[in-house]
Amino acid sequence: MSKARQLADNGAATPNRNMVINGAMNVSQRSVSETGIGASTAVVYQTVDRIAVAPNTAGRLTMTQTADGPSGFANCMKLDCTTADTSIATAEYLLLQHKIEGQNLQRLKKGTSDAEQFTISFYVKGNASATYALSLLDNDNNRSVSKLFAVTTAWNRIEMTFPADTSGAFGDDNGAGLTLDFFLHGGATYTGGTLATAWATTNNANRAVGISSFFDATSRTFFMTGLQLEVGSSATPFEHKTFAGDLEDCQRYCQRLPAVDQADGGDFSNLGYGFADTTTTGQLAIPVVTTMRLEPTATFSGNWRFIHENTATAISSGPTVTDAFSTAGIIGLAATVGSTALTLGSGLALTQNDDVDANIIFDSEL
Repeated sequence: MSKARQLADNGAATPNRNMVINGAMNVSQRSVSETGIGASTAVVYQTVDRIAVAPNTAGRLTMTQTADGPSGFANCMKLDCTTADTSIATAEYLLLQHKIEGQNLQRLKKGTSDAEQFTISFYVKGNASATYALSLLDNDNNRSVSKLFAVTTAWNRIEMTFPADTSGAFGDDNGAGLTLDFFLHGGATYTGGTLATAWATTNNANRAVGISSFFDATSRTFFMTGLQLEVGSSATPFEHKTFAGDLEDCQRYCQRLPAVDQADGGDFSNLGYGFADTTTTGQLAIPVVTTMRLEPTATFSGNWRFIHENTATAISSGPTVTDAFSTAGIIGLAATVGSTALTLGSGLALTQNDDVDANIIFDSEL
């Protein structure tokens, strides 16, 4: 049998078989490096798109998108321990998370008599040998299953086949159907039982039994790339997409406008247009590049201003999302200026205010 035929029989020739978005870690719209992660227990998307960090620990880490992938991968995600945590409290954890919409999981046929096995694969390395856990959480039915994996100082591809689950279907909706939880640190709440290697009602004590701790020393590192989830009992070669394809998939959940900073400090072109609905507030329409998962929140960084009647007036608060007609490529925003500088009904344009790193993040993450 030819190699091409063998790969086709294994599913490697099937397009869109990888249900993970940005598995090659190529897209990082928000930032390429963030420090001090762990100071808050909030789940955060900070660097590589679609990979969240969920910390509850006294440890601290830096997360970066790094050009140090294995052969065939330009990029990877890297964690560096900056503050150790060797006295692990009962409820502590450190998770890397990737969440998948239920409507993108229907091919797994979960909750039916035809439920499919599926395989998750990824490349990992670290500064020393360690053991971590990948725990899958069915958010719709509170069911989970876990497997351990080993990390060494060399890049290795981990391949894990998970059993079919005939109980509990994923919702056919835009909510989080399945969460991939990579446990890198955990207290007895998550490690005090028996590892759940078969699908069952979630018992947190059984999710990460037997793991090492990423926070055991400040020398600890963790690298990952090439994350793939596919139907079947064996891993096929990683399905590479174009950068443009990865970016468009990520923009359903996050869009950064403008896409890059203005290196020379000059003004950006106008990002949106609208009108003054009072003498201090404006309503704006901002075009977005693709339909977002749901109405996003908007986070503005840097300095912004309205251009109106040949005058520039700085924005003092907002903007906030008022409407999200993202199916029509439009997000509605409202913003306020610090004085009664606007003329009711006059036209407005939104632009940055001589700020090299001004940007808007629209967020509709799971």
